[in-house]
Amino acid sequence: MAAMRDLSARQGNEWKLDPESFWTVLEPFLRHLATHAAEWWVTEEPVDGSMVGYARSIERGGLFELSEFFIRPDRQSAGIGRRLMERVYPPGRGDVRAIIATTDVRGLRRYYAAGTVARFGMASLAGQPKPAHVAGSLEPVLATSLDIPEIAAIEETVFGYPRHADYPWLFEQREPYLYRRAGRTVGFAFFSKTGQGPIAALDPADLRAILLHLEALAHARGMESISFEVPTINEVAMQHLLGRGFKIDAPLNLLMSNVPFGQFDRLIAFAPAIVL
Repeated sequence: MAAMRDLSARQGNEWKLDPESFWTVLEPFLRHLATHAAEWWVTEEPVDGSMVGYARSIERGGLFELSEFFIRPDRQSAGIGRRLMERVYPPGRGDVRAIIATTDVRGLRRYYAAGTVARFGMASLAGQPKPAHVAGSLEPVLATSLDIPEIAAIEETVFGYPRHADYPWLFEQREPYLYRRAGRTVGFAFFSKTGQGPIAALDPADLRAILLHLEALAHARGMESISFEVPTINEVAMQHLLGRGFKIDAPLNLLMSNVPFGQFDRLIAFAPAIVL
């Protein structure tokens, strides 16, 4: 099923919450997804109208992404998921079709049938933030909405698709930072107490300084834990965070797509692991 299914089971990071607090954290983003969904379908019991499952997808230019896909456990393996998938993730829609998937075997079978292929793992690395000194020439600057074109330009270069519909929400819910060297913007990050990302750098080597800055922010704010959704092919981020004592939370998710895209060696995805 969609990756969000596993969030409440994670240990050791900011998502280890009671159900009420978990919903409080997640609800603003789910409302945003509801507002900007490309497709949003539910399936109901014919007798009493109770919900059996629901699914949503989002679209950013030519990127078409499945964001949520849930079927009630007692109604799985009955063909409902296939019919729901046909509507929320119709064949041929999008130049790039992407899914952050769990390793649920029934879900994987359905996603392969939809034309996507597992490209690499997505790891949630969590740890207790420690004091960090950001050395070097990279300068963090708190961004404003006037800086959105710079963020979009970097994201289009690294990710392939700017998320124009998401920037207002990100600026409202998270602290946006630009990272500059000699007056040139070379990266950006979105930080909050409830989730990090997206984070991108034009040069993968700059991710070390960016991650140290965010860890220092988390330590200064008294956060007990901070986590990042890291593509496992992102060598710099994986080695840096593991070297800082961060742990990989099980299980891994998978980035699936119909074609290869993006430069994920210099990208850290949106958290929670619902969309990239």
